Amino acid sequence: MTSKLDQLKQFTTVVADTGDIDAIARLKPVDATTNPPLLLKAAALPRYAELLKQAVAASKGDVDLASDRFGVTVGREILQVIPGRISTEVDARLSFDSQATLSRAKRLVELYEEAGVSRERILIKIASTWEGIRAAEQLEKSGVQTNLTLLFSFAQARACADAGAFLISPFVGRIYDWYKKAEGRDYVGSEDPGVQSVTRIYDYFKAQGHKTVVMGASFRNVGQIEQLAGCDRLTISPELLQQLADDNGPLERKLDSEVSGHSEARISESQFRWDMNEDAMATEKLAEGIRGFARDQEKLEKLLVANR
Repeated sequence: MTSKLDQLKQFTTVVADTGDIDAIARLKPVDATTNPPLLLKAAALPRYAELLKQAVAASKGDVDLASDRFGVTVGREILQVIPGRISTEVDARLSFDSQATLSRAKRLVELYEEAGVSRERILIKIASTWEGIRAAEQLEKSGVQTNLTLLFSFAQARACADAGAFLISPFVGRIYDWYKKAEGRDYVGSEDPGVQSVTRIYDYFKAQGHKTVVMGASFRNVGQIEQLAGCDRLTISPELLQQLADDNGPLERKLDSEVSGHSEARISESQFRWDMNEDAMATEKLAEGIRGFARDQEKLEKLLVANR
């Protein structure tokens, strides 16, 4: 019998949410994603110790540059064991500065190209703030494709599609976490608010003819993944990928909308900000996510300084 992981791969591009090369090589995803907490974990792995020191030495005291170099180094290593793309994140502390985000993104692309990796194999991850989305729009126009992350609301998804973002990462598990705590109850199957959010975005994008790829992220359990089988892409932790690989039960495709050509007017900045203001969950989780990524970025920088 075919495993659920192999069945999922038949109609969804499977992406590994990790910097653990051994796990990636074992589970054989198409793409991989990294972020500050994952890079922090990678920095503690023995196989990256020398690469960490090299990134620091090549940056001549510039901690920001060393951090970018290390992220690119991890990405380059991962690309050796996957056929697809790696997503590398812009410093979350730049989430409200379009120009600074744009500059840092361009530097990441340049560092990858210096390392022999073409821009066709990378996605630049940017937080889905209004400012981040505007930076992504400029990057897409210049031929650099983006992954808009920390996405919790329909308004964010609309704005990303309007901007021509290559891919969005709605955070299933963090939406689930918020409602579980707020409502004092658990959610399973199709009633899961995180699952419902991604399903709505996926159906809307297909109905509108948007080309932006929907990649569900931040899963808490296999059940959430099963409910989104058929989504364009799903980025999944090694632990949950292994659970899917070990399960030989049947897996039903849940998402399979027809693409049409109808298109609504672009969402305005004022409408975007109002919709976010009205969505307590999205407002809280976006702010919390940016803060969390920023704290992990600071921890990584301390580790880099210690390796001078």
